[in-house]
Amino acid sequence: SPCAFSTAAQQRSTGDECGPEDPSEEPKHPLSDCALEHRAIKLEEQVRDLTERYRKALADSENVRRRTQKFVEDAKLFGIQSFCRDLVEVADILEKTAESAAGHAEPSDPNPTLKKIYEGLSLIEAKLQSVFAKHGLQKMNPVGGRYDPYDHEIICHVPAEGMQPGTVALVTQDGYKLHGRTIRHALVGVAVEAQE
Repeated sequence: SPCAFSTAAQQRSTGDECGPEDPSEEPKHPLSDCALEHRAIKLEEQVRDLTERYRKALADSENVRRRTQKFVEDAKLFGIQSFCRDLVEVADILEKTAESAAGHAEPSDPNPTLKKIYEGLSLIEAKLQSVFAKHGLQKMNPVGGRYDPYDHEIICHVPAEGMQPGTVALVTQDGYKLHGRTIRHALVGVAVEAQE
């Protein structure tokens, strides 16, 4: 049988009876079973399609939320990275000054002022390293460890006397990490086998 759609309310011609419609009156061309099945299949396909789109949209929004959250967390942790790079240079100067004062302050020196300056510089340096540690900034101590191109920058090679080749033999400038991320490479000398 042909599948035909009928209009929900069939128009009556003007001038016909204007009284209330008889509720028992049915449309002349009701939807056939074939048309209803066809319509149900189309609606089910649309529901499946919309459900799949909804799931994909939820997954995408969850991924965006996670990425944004990670970005915010990284910004909190590493937002001070540039400040830390500048501050470690001040720490270097302080350390060199303390070492210089220690070299000139001898225990038998009659001038106690230099000794007090050295002690004060040592306290400041210890406090500065404590503040660094509190905020996740740590000095690397690579001497004796394996060379790592992500943490170290080679400035020279030294003969491997009692050291395994490829290990860090000396450090000329300390490196620093902020929460595990290298913000300044350590300038190192790496041990190599002596060539004859």
